[in-house]
Amino acid sequence: MRGMKGARPRQAVLTRSFDPSKTMETRRVIEGMVDGLNDHRIGDIDEFFSASFRWMGNCGCGVKNGLHEFQENWQKPFQAAFSEKVCIDEARLFMGEWAAAFGRQEAVHSGRFLGVEPTGRRVSIRYMDFWRVKDGKIVDNWVMVDFPDVLRQLGVDVFNGEGWEIYDRGERKPPVPDEGAEQVGS
Repeated sequence: MRGMKGARPRQAVLTRSFDPSKTMETRRVIEGMVDGLNDHRIGDIDEFFSASFRWMGNCGCGVKNGLHEFQENWQKPFQAAFSEKVCIDEARLFMGEWAAAFGRQEAVHSGRFLGVEPTGRRVSIRYMDFWRVKDGKIVDNWVMVDFPDVLRQLGVDVFNGEGWEIYDRGERKPPVPDEGAEQVGS
């Protein structure tokens, strides 16, 4: 397999100005925010978020610009679709003004979700969060929520049987790159 040719892209641009003295403040803000979300707070979470913060989700989640958009276009629809929701961070990392977590939300599918009518099923919603905290408020939040897995739990296969789990189960042999060909996008 061939390596990258020419100049390399700059890496970790957003974390180059790391200031370790901000770690404890970041931790306080994130831990308070998670407790607030577990209490299903919507209207009074501005103590944790900058009014102009950005919430950037993966495909299916969207991008929310500002606290109001986050509340109206993420929190409310999410709570309408899933009741008895509890957020369980499996790990949290703090470094200066940055924090990250991964885990799951346990919930009941009690409202319409991505076109699927309520099933009453208990689901596990896996996620990864990356936050940036400035002046005691979350200003940026990058999020990955495993919507395809949630839909699978609700009986919908968004990959139509073509998910790469077929390789893991030995149902199909995975393709391999042609060793002599230049790889597109690698």
